Amino acid sequence: MHLIVVGLSHKTAPVEIRERLAVPESRLGEALTRLCSYSGVKEGILLSTCNRVEVYSVVEDVEAGYGRIQEFLADTHLSLSSEQLTPHLYWHTGDRAIGHLFRVAASLDSMIIGESQILGQLKDAFEVALAYKTTGVIMNKVVKKAISVAKRVRTETKISEMAVSVSYAAVELAKKIFSNLHEKTVLLVGAGEMAKLAAKHLIAQGVGHVRITTRTPQHAVDLAAKFGGTAVPFDQFKDDMGSADIVLVSTGAAHYLVGAEDVHRAVEERMNRPMFLIDISVPRNIDPAVRHVDNAFLFDIDDLKHRVEQNRAERVQESEKAERMVLEEVTTTLDWMKSLEVTPTIVALRNRVDEMKQAEVDKVLARLPHLSSQDRELVEGLASSIVNKLIHRTMVTLKAEVNSTSGPAFVEAARRFFSLDLQPPSVQQIETYRQSAHYRTESSATSSAEDPVPETSIHKRTR
Repeated sequence: MHLIVVGLSHKTAPVEIRERLAVPESRLGEALTRLCSYSGVKEGILLSTCNRVEVYSVVEDVEAGYGRIQEFLADTHLSLSSEQLTPHLYWHTGDRAIGHLFRVAASLDSMIIGESQILGQLKDAFEVALAYKTTGVIMNKVVKKAISVAKRVRTETKISEMAVSVSYAAVELAKKIFSNLHEKTVLLVGAGEMAKLAAKHLIAQGVGHVRITTRTPQHAVDLAAKFGGTAVPFDQFKDDMGSADIVLVSTGAAHYLVGAEDVHRAVEERMNRPMFLIDISVPRNIDPAVRHVDNAFLFDIDDLKHRVEQNRAERVQESEKAERMVLEEVTTTLDWMKSLEVTPTIVALRNRVDEMKQAEVDKVLARLPHLSSQDRELVEGLASSIVNKLIHRTMVTLKAEVNSTSGPAFVEAARRFFSLDLQPPSVQQIETYRQSAHYRTESSATSSAEDPVPETSIHKRTR
């Protein structure tokens, strides 16, 4: 089985292609069911956001799988032909597919590195796939690992701590000035989009009171209702500034609306408590001379953009740490996937020898009906001990060589030597074996020079 990904993103396709390929949430289940109906496609997850549409799948054959998924994408969106779609697609398999998923989950592949939305979108996509039963052992393991990697990146780096939007940079600066925004009052002058977004961020950070003024009174009333605040008449907002800890100005005026004297008077009314002023207007609406007023802290759009650029650079540095984490986790996951190739052989071998042992034990016991239950237990223990010793080194060697270049040859040799049925065991059989004492002993022995054999009843009884 092979893990592959086929998709496109903001890096490879314009928005007009991405929006046509996007799958609405209401259609995700139906799309996943159809995806897994294609020949050779065993598992699948569909991640559809405004910046990417990707299909992660477990397939029997890589090249055939690529073709099936491309066919699925084209059939799902009849307005896009394969000729229109193909130039924008990327294909990954193996470690590249795993690494891509981990990078996506950790927002290292996002338009804004460190944004948190993509992890929630991946979780939602996974939940839908689970609900429609389009995932299995491999996809469940890899996606859960991707979520774990994303959480590790956020915990061990500062990739999501620095603001990379102008509106949130304003909030970040406000928190530096006041340390705690709880119950602070913000005065919003004008209705610019960035100022409104900054106001939302401030409210989310605990600002308790919002006062709003615009040249259109009704607009101020409507905005006040939206933010749970209070409307202030435009011709009175300068008199109201003294009550505001934070003043955001974003209007279309071509001149200064707030001068140094206005701010000086407001600071005096506040008994010299600090005031934070943010001018997001272009042209500027707050006189730069305000910077000279004691206890008044003024930042304009250029200050905020400079802050954003600094933060972007820091995020890039943090992303380098995150990339190293991803590489580590990819190696671990790839080793697990390679182990899946040998596990069916080991389970089949264990089942074969156990069946042979039990058949021979049953023959012997049938000829010795006079044996007590204690003696019967000794016979069964002896048979188990001999079988375990005979196959133990084979089991250990198979596990030790699974990640080597000779791994497939060892697996094939074991199948031939023991005439194993190539029909893969069920997931339940694999999980049962992995929880057994045999599995734990064989795993621990891969790093030991000895051949420890699980203690059987005959050992215990003869001591």
